[in-house]
Amino acid sequence: MSTDLTEPALTLSTPADILAAVPYIVGFHPTDSLVVIGLAGRVGQGEMRVCARWNLPLQPGTLRPLAALFARESITHLVAVGYGPGASVTPAVDEVMSVARWCGVTLCEVLRAHQGRYWSYVCDLADCCPPDGTPYDTSVSQIAAEATVQGLVALPDRSTLEATIAPLPGPVRLSMRRATADAVTAFRAGLAAAPDAGHFAQRFVADGLARVRTAIATSVSGGRVDDREAARLGLDLSVIRVRDEAWTLLDDAGQPAHLALWKDLTRRLEPRFVPPAASLLAMSAWRGGDCVLATIALERALAVNPDYSMANLLMHALQHLLSPKLLRDRMPSPAELDSAMGTPHAGWLLPLIGVLDEKDEPAA
Repeated sequence: MSTDLTEPALTLSTPADILAAVPYIVGFHPTDSLVVIGLAGRVGQGEMRVCARWNLPLQPGTLRPLAALFARESITHLVAVGYGPGASVTPAVDEVMSVARWCGVTLCEVLRAHQGRYWSYVCDLADCCPPDGTPYDTSVSQIAAEATVQGLVALPDRSTLEATIAPLPGPVRLSMRRATADAVTAFRAGLAAAPDAGHFAQRFVADGLARVRTAIATSVSGGRVDDREAARLGLDLSVIRVRDEAWTLLDDAGQPAHLALWKDLTRRLEPRFVPPAASLLAMSAWRGGDCVLATIALERALAVNPDYSMANLLMHALQHLLSPKLLRDRMPSPAELDSAMGTPHAGWLLPLIGVLDEKDEPAA
């Protein structure tokens, strides 16, 4: 769950500052979590290069990929915070400290926070780090105020963040269900009436590629696709070539527009059509440094289809703390996709036909 965090900047001088900043760095107030922040440069003046968070307790060996992460990102020193009782935090912290020392990374501060108090694993002086812990209150911290001014947000908990990409209920859901039914009916009728399934596939893919590009352009301009187009995109993205078109078009300049589009579709599409959009949302979030949102989006995708390959690929990359640059640099261009995949044929439609045979839960 590595992420580039060089901007915005927060200056952290004390353990209380660190505890106030972490919720804004990860996007919510952690509980039963381990957070590791890696910095590069001189101690006291380093840039935050990576942040990783795990649920506690950890399975043995979970933190093994940290060594490669530290080397890849040229981490020179780190801060770690474990949230929860000592029984779950201390074994994880011990592993972090062991990896850091093996890699020659300086431990600036390593804390445990629980029930409004914190303890330091790198200080044993009773006058500054008493055995019963030091009380703290992040709500009155200047760091929290600075983070808010710089546009950072700390939601109450992870479930609140999950709710930001949860399915939209009520009238929106009913409208999308009708639009999806219309799109499915049109697809089935068109395929049944086509004298040549191969030619139908070519036309369907061409229309889908054009629809993806139009949707991205609409999002770049600050617009939003209507329910009819959203439903059609749900069908389009079930075809791998169309989904991969969207993936290849993601760049740093357009990342916010991609994030907005795929987040919107993840919330609006009927569940069986969610995995491609949620996976594209995850890639967009990961490219933008929001690995927590990326993980939550992948969980949405895999809850619908545990075997969805793109979601599993990205989840593997996140769990092994890989950089999004590794996948970005390996992505082909649309022209290269055309060359590699060839002319669309009826077989390309099989994943979509399989999805059409699935059933969604009744509308809320």
